[in-house]
Amino acid sequence: MSEKAKLVLGEKTYELPVFTGTEGEKAIDITKLRADTGFVTLDSGYMNTGACTSAITFLDGEQGILKYRGYGIEEIAEKSSFIEASYLTFYGKLPSASELKAFEERIASYDDVPEGIKAMIKAFPKDAHPMAVLSSNMVSLSAFYQDMCNQDLSADQKDTAIAQLMGQLKVMAAYAFRHSQGKDFVKSDKKLDYCSDFIHMMTGDKNVNKEVAKALDILLILHVDHEQNCSTSSVRMVGSSKANIFATISAGVDALWGPLHGGANQAVLEMLEEIKNSGNDYKQFLNDVKDKKSGSRLMGFGHRVYKNFDPRAKIIKKACDSVLSTLGVNDPLLDIAKGLEEVALKDPYFVERKLYPNVDFYSGIIYRALGIPTNMFTVMFAMGRLPGWMAQWKEMVEQPGFKICRPRQIYTGDTKNVYKDIKSR
Repeated sequence: MSEKAKLVLGEKTYELPVFTGTEGEKAIDITKLRADTGFVTLDSGYMNTGACTSAITFLDGEQGILKYRGYGIEEIAEKSSFIEASYLTFYGKLPSASELKAFEERIASYDDVPEGIKAMIKAFPKDAHPMAVLSSNMVSLSAFYQDMCNQDLSADQKDTAIAQLMGQLKVMAAYAFRHSQGKDFVKSDKKLDYCSDFIHMMTGDKNVNKEVAKALDILLILHVDHEQNCSTSSVRMVGSSKANIFATISAGVDALWGPLHGGANQAVLEMLEEIKNSGNDYKQFLNDVKDKKSGSRLMGFGHRVYKNFDPRAKIIKKACDSVLSTLGVNDPLLDIAKGLEEVALKDPYFVERKLYPNVDFYSGIIYRALGIPTNMFTVMFAMGRLPGWMAQWKEMVEQPGFKICRPRQIYTGDTKNVYKDIKSR
């Protein structure tokens, strides 16, 4: 007999099925709870709610484990490219050499955007936030590719969608950056790999350092997917209404824009700048953090899910050292960051609260070394997360029993107001 959970409500006892995932995670299936009992669950922020089953990403926050399709993030970051990791996430398997080449070529074929999108980018103020540009560009693609706006895309159209958006998001991001700098757009070069081409489109220089391109590649790999985070859940929520793929992905971009989600690495850099401007005394800063009355916050430490060291942070720290060494950058912010990490990891206050460095702690320093301005950091995050959004959307629409998302609520408002005519109010 399969495992059951018992729920006692008054004098009645109900049995609820227990679902066990392939990594041993257990969940109580409450699908029929309201129908059987009249009750719903209340879970603010969905902290303990499994909204779906998924075969894409496994995350164990207690052990500090992250896997894409069963492969450890450490191995993927070391041995794969961003394009290969994207293929794995979307199709569920590592590609053969010929499959990878075909995938790369299909993405590279989308090396430009419609003239209307270019005109839209140029119409924005130069100081417009690039996430505003990216979000509006993304949803506007639906006006130019109406054949891709069907409610139910075919298998080939889904293949097209992943390649098209990976190619065109890169183009739109680079064009938004060039516009903000008051410079002409630089056309994509199909001869370059994905990350080298992006750097080329931003800088105009085709001679991209291989170590720098590899570091950017690793950064994107680390952001490919991260289970049911805010932006991924937004993609699933909007996609569940059968909104077109461009509107669906635009929802992910908008959710990512928030400072509590994709904007965290920008907040880390601002914190490091604040410490530098106050005399580089990171030890005093940490003392201020422990004093709740000071208002100081330690950014880049801790995570909603990870209660151990973020496995991505270990990888990105090594990439950060490599980039700064390759470019000959002597960034005082890196010294402050290292000092913060060293002291915080030994301080009982932070250790007891399991506040370890997360992926945002070092990513901003790498972007800074590459000459990418802080308001572009979240756009870079979106580039990395796009394959995961697409894979999660594809998995959702292909699962049996697919239905529109519709959470419940517990009403806490007034109950017996008496309506008055406007003249007597």
